[in-house]
Amino acid sequence: MLTKRDMLKGTAAIGLAALAGRIDPSLAQEIANIQVLIPAAPGGGWDQTGRTMVEVLKTEKLIGNAQVTNVAGAGGTVALPQFVNQWRGRTNAVMVSGLVMDGAIVLNKSQSKLTQTVPLMRLTGEYVAVVVGADSPIKSMRELADMLKADAKKVSVAGGSAGSVDHILLGMIGKAVGAKVQELNYVAYSGGGPANAAIIGGHVTAGMSGVNEVAEHVKAGKMRLLAVSAPQRLAGLDGPTLKEAGLDLELANWRGVFAPPGTSDEHRKALIAFFEKMVATPTWKQEVQKRDWTSIPLSGDAFAKYVEAESARIETILKEIGLVT
Repeated sequence: MLTKRDMLKGTAAIGLAALAGRIDPSLAQEIANIQVLIPAAPGGGWDQTGRTMVEVLKTEKLIGNAQVTNVAGAGGTVALPQFVNQWRGRTNAVMVSGLVMDGAIVLNKSQSKLTQTVPLMRLTGEYVAVVVGADSPIKSMRELADMLKADAKKVSVAGGSAGSVDHILLGMIGKAVGAKVQELNYVAYSGGGPANAAIIGGHVTAGMSGVNEVAEHVKAGKMRLLAVSAPQRLAGLDGPTLKEAGLDLELANWRGVFAPPGTSDEHRKALIAFFEKMVATPTWKQEVQKRDWTSIPLSGDAFAKYVEAESARIETILKEIGLVT
């Protein structure tokens, strides 16, 4: 007699085979019992992404069963070697990761690289806002850029931990305006609350943070938005892009999904089709909207090239601002 689990597994396998057209039923069965490695503790951004992904896949009956494993530490660089070595060749395994791991790999001098994995799909991203307190005399991104170029040491900028996406963006802006990037005065905070308090209180010249962390302060008139690191203006937030200020820069704190090394081309194509189906479902779209995520899907070869380029870009800027040698 078939159990409920057997029925779910069978339904998911058949659905996936029909989806991809070219997927062998046995391969579909493997993917339908997915293993997800989350290289962080429960509750963070990667964990929320991975667990939301699993719930959507279950709701849409694309999987029958799922095993989620959290391995925390050092910005994902504790989990990454396990994924590269111990999870190698697993046909139903994926890892959730993103830009933060690129920075952690460089800062921790990890021997394992994100480029050793098999990129499948970029899912979501959060852009960075450049803000000042409402009482600041700085009215535009151009004014702040000119100040950085004139004397970077005198311009204190609040953000997350050293080497975070906020720090990376400051380095990129400094480089773009011709400032002395190793003299950038970045003030690292352990959380958004203390950083926001410093910005609003005028204890720093400016601040950089994820759009979602400052949006309410901007709307409440406590902060002035100078620019966002998005390719175009963001809905519901009245502020220009860095490009509008003359800085040819974009940066997203993106999150995506990867397969382990040793994944065959057949499995890679099947997994890509699998996640492309997921992001097209109403359930996924509802979750993205509910959580205020920005959907920026990119899959296959295009995503692989993006990961390679971003990894190189992040490593370069971290070296230029003097965090690593």
